Amino acid sequence: MAERLLQTHDVSDLCIGKPPLRWLPPSSAVADAIAELEGGAVRGPDAAVAVWDGKPDGEVAGRVCMGDVLLFLCADGNLASPAAALQATLSDLLAAGAPPVRRIEPDASITMHAVSLTWSSLDVCFWTRSVLEAADAFLDGAHSLVVPIRDRRSASTGLLCWLTVEDLVRFFLSSIALFAPTASRSVSDLGAVRPAAHAVAAGDAALSAVPLLRAALASHAAVAVVSGELHLPRPRLVGDISPSTLCSGADVSVAAAIAALSAGDLTAFIDWGGAPPDATLHAVRSRLRRRGLHGMLDLLYGVDPSCPSSSSSSSASSSSSSSSSSDDDEYYGKHGMASPRAKRGGKQSRLYSARSMGRRRTEEAIVCHRGSSLVAVMVQAMAHRATQVWVVEDDHELVGVVGLLDVLRVLRHHLHQPAPL
Repeated sequence: MAERLLQTHDVSDLCIGKPPLRWLPPSSAVADAIAELEGGAVRGPDAAVAVWDGKPDGEVAGRVCMGDVLLFLCADGNLASPAAALQATLSDLLAAGAPPVRRIEPDASITMHAVSLTWSSLDVCFWTRSVLEAADAFLDGAHSLVVPIRDRRSASTGLLCWLTVEDLVRFFLSSIALFAPTASRSVSDLGAVRPAAHAVAAGDAALSAVPLLRAALASHAAVAVVSGELHLPRPRLVGDISPSTLCSGADVSVAAAIAALSAGDLTAFIDWGGAPPDATLHAVRSRLRRRGLHGMLDLLYGVDPSCPSSSSSSSASSSSSSSSSSDDDEYYGKHGMASPRAKRGGKQSRLYSARSMGRRRTEEAIVCHRGSSLVAVMVQAMAHRATQVWVVEDDHELVGVVGLLDVLRVLRHHLHQPAPL
């Protein structure tokens, strides 16, 4: 009965009030996508640009958010020359590994759903894409769905909107009574807790986490930042790097931070929301200069390295930073940070700390326990707009993670179970 009721809801029901997606043709430059993302009215994890030719029947080649741009700039071939990367086409960016999207037509279902509406004594046949088919599309590997926007007469407007896994989980949360008693069971009992496959030590270079971040972006996950060594059976969770955070609150300066900082210090940089303190900027600037990444320095200072005049800006920024670098080692010591020249030996220095980056902690990793109910985890994720909730012990030892896709799998499995007597 629950499945039949859910099949009465068309995917277009979830698109009510959603703005049309913004798009750029595949030949557009990465810099054009940045300008579109930073100038758009939509903020948060939903801020994205479709790579599309604008034709009503044309396929959407991909979805580009700020997280995709940052990871593209930090790819091995682009670190030394971000100016060239900014002039690359969106087709080049998608070829580097951007996750796939899928288009769903609300009125083009392959099968007919015959639903008995007993309260009105009517038998109504629906030839539409139900929300369950949208859930199956996500579980089959689609990262995002694009859905044509219909007007009041169900006629096509020629516009498209995004449908995300978060939209599906929010819809199921509003219909949570249909999933009793499964929703009240613990995530551990339901088998929803997975090992935390994406994790990095707080003291490791943030660049080492780029492949993990790319995989996390494609799977609606995040990268756990843990203290100590990764080989420990239960490392302590000290933070996370979420692609959804990169997509919603970051700008291109974060690419410079990824290139310069440790994973733990990167979380501090991101938490400052584009206005890190001078001590943090000094640390990033000094490390970029030592590595000869002057193009990344331009990104840090808000200079477009693809602009012809940027070379002089880069030289000026490099010169300015070098004038204050003679006592860098003393500077790092005063601020409790490990000097980049310090060798890693014995017990590794822990770079991640609020004090080391002059940090005002604004975001904490969203956590639950193995005994937390499924509905409680869904509420946490929706309240914080998180794509996953970490599962920890009382002392923050990392046990695993529950992602939105794991929630969808559990709920979808529930619908295939016989109703309780």
